[in-house]
Amino acid sequence: MKIDAVIALFPDLEAVELTAWIEQSWVRPNRIEGAGADWTFGEIDIARIRLIYDLRHNMDMPEEALPVLLSLLDQVYDLRRKLNALNRALDEHPQEVRDALLPIIENGNSDH
Repeated sequence: MKIDAVIALFPDLEAVELTAWIEQSWVRPNRIEGAGADWTFGEIDIARIRLIYDLRHNMDMPEEALPVLLSLLDQVYDLRRKLNALNRALDEHPQEVRDALLPIIENGNSDH
């Protein structure tokens, strides 16, 4: 999806504002080769734009607070991804291994 189509999805979102979000690396669309300053936006980019748009336009979050919040959200999503990978890895082991690891995971240490 190109920038004009993305802007059409959000009332009151101007190209200048979206471009600023891209320049601040809050949104990271793919640059179209040989197209100057044109980008292509995937589903993840649209979701990120929707989040930032809601925070700025609907919740009146100050712009200076956004980098901190976005960084924290990125960390939460990364932890979620890693926990899902851990769960998938544990599912590949016998039940007795999972049973032995569960108390360690729940208590946050190996002293049990």
